Amino acid sequence: MPTAGGTDNQDAATRTIAATALGRVSAVRGAVVDVTFDTNELPPVDTALWITLQGGSPILAEVQSHTDEHTVRALALNTTAGLARGATVQATGRPIEVPVGDAVLGRLLDVAGMTRDGGERLPDTVERRPMHRTPPPLSAQRGATRLFQTGIKIVDLLAPLAHGGKAALFGGAGVGKTVLVMELIHVMATQYGGMSVFAGVGERSREGHEMLSDMRGSGVLPRAVLVYGQMNEPPGARWRVPLTAVTIAEYFRDEVGQNVLLLMDNIFRFVQAGAEVSGLLGRMPSRVGYQPTLASEVAAVQERIVSVGNAAVTAIEAVYVPADDFTDPAVTTLASHVDSTIVLSRSLAAEGMYPAIDPIASSSILLDPLVVGPLHATVANDVRRVIEHQRELQDVVALLGIEELGIDDRRAVQRARRLQRFLTQPFTVTEAFSGQPGRSVALPDTIAGCKAILAGECDDWQENSLYMVGTLDEARAKEARANKAPAGAAQAQATP
Repeated sequence: MPTAGGTDNQDAATRTIAATALGRVSAVRGAVVDVTFDTNELPPVDTALWITLQGGSPILAEVQSHTDEHTVRALALNTTAGLARGATVQATGRPIEVPVGDAVLGRLLDVAGMTRDGGERLPDTVERRPMHRTPPPLSAQRGATRLFQTGIKIVDLLAPLAHGGKAALFGGAGVGKTVLVMELIHVMATQYGGMSVFAGVGERSREGHEMLSDMRGSGVLPRAVLVYGQMNEPPGARWRVPLTAVTIAEYFRDEVGQNVLLLMDNIFRFVQAGAEVSGLLGRMPSRVGYQPTLASEVAAVQERIVSVGNAAVTAIEAVYVPADDFTDPAVTTLASHVDSTIVLSRSLAAEGMYPAIDPIASSSILLDPLVVGPLHATVANDVRRVIEHQRELQDVVALLGIEELGIDDRRAVQRARRLQRFLTQPFTVTEAFSGQPGRSVALPDTIAGCKAILAGECDDWQENSLYMVGTLDEARAKEARANKAPAGAAQAQATP
């Protein structure tokens, strides 16, 4: 991504440093730097350090442990290329502070809050807040029971999101997590008029460029903040990027009283970076090679994403599932913190069922008659029941054919196939690739359409009429056109 150059870093370092102690680098092992101080009063853990690099920009580091009476072990958040022993180190006496407020809207920042979009650097007067903060007390938190309607049929029906809650998109590589995140950013900007904070954790530079240009083109960038810790950056940058994004979101929630949509893609890279950091610091690995502090590191981020007063932070996190193994410790740890679980299926993606969300594995604690109403809960459960019944019969159908089923089972299979196709829809963010304009469907229309299919109103329709449409009325019009086409074609052929 474009960088603002060394001058921005140097100016920011000069602004930030309020030196409480001077030290020198005594050892460098990749991203881990040992710093020796002459005093016995060592900087506390999580204190920011600025390391002077001859002929280059200062290196930002964070204290991780005290190794003896005079030495601390720090983690560099920038590359340590060219760093030598004896380099001067200044301790700030404070945690890493990141810029917040209106000045960061529409900007792309790195983990330390430096601008990385090629524009002007942030003014010296911009307010800064420490990235390490305690979560609000439980007494101040507000429960999340209001629906965050996305206009995505299968999400709103089977895994409704909570306004002020946390949702996770679980899926392996290439099943559509980033596309869903992009669509949700568009929904927040166009339908809710709210602001978004996007954390790109371990993302590729290409994806950062694409998102920045797409948001500029769609006009939603002025209401968004992009924070990136790229895949090619040291593990410390990828490890701390979620805290930078959460700190910015907390400011708008607490000081401005504004609802914020916090998106993280991909939160698994945060866990992965933490495992790298743990190994660099010499800690003994735990299950499957993950860090022993996995649960506490994830909780430190997740427990800060809460609703306070009249403002809420709604978090949607993409979670990469390594080798499609949903029993992976990182996946199970992240899943324990979310209200809604959206599981993307590789087999559905291979069939062209987009969004490739598994209707059986996806769930939400909000899918309760007391929260969503009895009609919504009943239709959702009936949809799940029919699709699950169809999956139980799919081996029989594959081996013997649908003709071998009884009339009730055959009807269930046909309705399940129609339901799965009706729950697909084109997205606004994929319009340039698919050529189909995006559809946003209101929840009552989704419920009415599924109820009609379950009641048998569409049993004699072609399955293709329900594929990649919005409401059932649009599918009905598509079916009517399909029925007229053969007669029209035959008439044209008979005409000399």
